[in-house]
Amino acid sequence: MPSPVAFYAPLKAPSHATPSGDRLLARLLMSALGEAGFDVRLASALRSRDASGDPVRQLRMAQLGEQLATRLIRHWQRQQWRPRLWFTYHLYYKAPDWIGPAVCRQLGIPYVCAEASWAASRALGPWALSHQSVGDALHLAQRIFTLNPTDIDGLEACLGPQAPIVNLNPFIDLDAQAISCVDKAALARRWQLNADKPWLISVAMMRSGDKLASYRILAASLAQLHSDAQLLIVGDGSARNEVLAAFGQQDSSNQQARVRFLGRLSPAELTPLLRAADLMVWPAVNEAFGMALLEAQAQGLPVIAGNERGVAAVVHHNRTGQLVPPRDPGALAQALDLALAQPALRQQWRDASLATVRQQHSLQSAAAVLRTELEPLIHA
Repeated sequence: MPSPVAFYAPLKAPSHATPSGDRLLARLLMSALGEAGFDVRLASALRSRDASGDPVRQLRMAQLGEQLATRLIRHWQRQQWRPRLWFTYHLYYKAPDWIGPAVCRQLGIPYVCAEASWAASRALGPWALSHQSVGDALHLAQRIFTLNPTDIDGLEACLGPQAPIVNLNPFIDLDAQAISCVDKAALARRWQLNADKPWLISVAMMRSGDKLASYRILAASLAQLHSDAQLLIVGDGSARNEVLAAFGQQDSSNQQARVRFLGRLSPAELTPLLRAADLMVWPAVNEAFGMALLEAQAQGLPVIAGNERGVAAVVHHNRTGQLVPPRDPGALAQALDLALAQPALRQQWRDASLATVRQQHSLQSAAAVLRTELEPLIHA
């Protein structure tokens, strides 16, 4: 009988209405736990994120977490379901887990988390209570799965060199990534694109902060590009006007523009464009690793991206694409020009992208790691 596992994502629940990399990975983790043979259920959709650093709110959330833990256990008792393990995804000082540790203490079950980070500099700031909560959860955790290798130093600073850290490669569900031949000319007619030019593509939400900074670097890079390529931008959001301004456009309706804004697309609409494009490009300012970059490679689309944080965990330099110095528009433009001038190199990257994703970044490979690490905890 499958072992019951309670799942929680305090930053953004897998049931949240707004698409994002966090929501996608939360859903993928639940799928991987199911693939690994566990009876996984979403414990709560409570979003704990405190963007402003409000100590009063943090105290209230801590109290609410204790109350919700008790309510959850009563709810499970009525359903005659009892988790044998708690699994939290994406734990950091702005979005702590106020519920899971309380449940684990009351039920005496193991606590596990994935993509957790620790920043000692937050100990005395406005998020001090949240920061302490993250530290308490990390000390409770019997496994900490890291999808971003740059988190390891902080975790070991918190827990010491014997921290129960397990590497888990970022992954996607390849069964949902249908691969088929595409007709570039037909796609060009469908989206009013120029089929005679190489296509670069970027896929990202348009919001202030790191995403907007990436779009501005992308615009600066395009201004230095010598190749006659067309850039397709897939995404939308609250910073849409600022993104348009960065590329010198007032609206997205100009069909002759070098940059074409396609808006938010469904996977069925996006996948053929990824197959037909020549390169994915993204500056990746402060990017954890970039699920869109991994999805592109699953379609055989090589990636050129800024070498920030965990991007190297999904873009394998000079094998599935290229990593360039962070936040350097000139270096990004130069890498694009060189790659666009070498079709044979791009084909090598295409072949390697398909093989690497299947070998190292599949849902099944993630499920195998989770099964190996979690079953001993559940049966202990």
